[in-house]
Amino acid sequence: QVRLVESGGGLVQTGGSLRLSCAASGQYAMGWFRQAPGKEREYVAGINWSGTNTYYADSVKGRFTISRDNNYTVYLQMNSLKPEDTAIYYCAASYLVATIPPGATDFGSWGQGTQVTVSS
Repeated sequence: QVRLVESGGGLVQTGGSLRLSCAASGQYAMGWFRQAPGKEREYVAGINWSGTNTYYADSVKGRFTISRDNNYTVYLQMNSLKPEDTAIYYCAASYLVATIPPGATDFGSWGQGTQVTVSS
């Protein structure tokens, strides 16, 4: 059973930074999603099993960075935050073992979510 524990959300002003962490129970391809009130869930960033390839949504490209360490923890560094980044952020795990990062439909396990609020 995959276990995912997220941390690092909070309140930040426009232009600020936050780093989200997701501690997984093993090595998986990982991703971050977000969902704002009244909006569909958005696949924000993904990283493949070995950490060699990443995916970013256009809305965050150049501002967010996904990375992983050797202890099954995945990070989402969020810089230059905007009010439209306000959402609940979820990490997710995929069993996909490939050189490409997982696609939005490749994930089967989800964290509990962490709130990110960017004030204007």
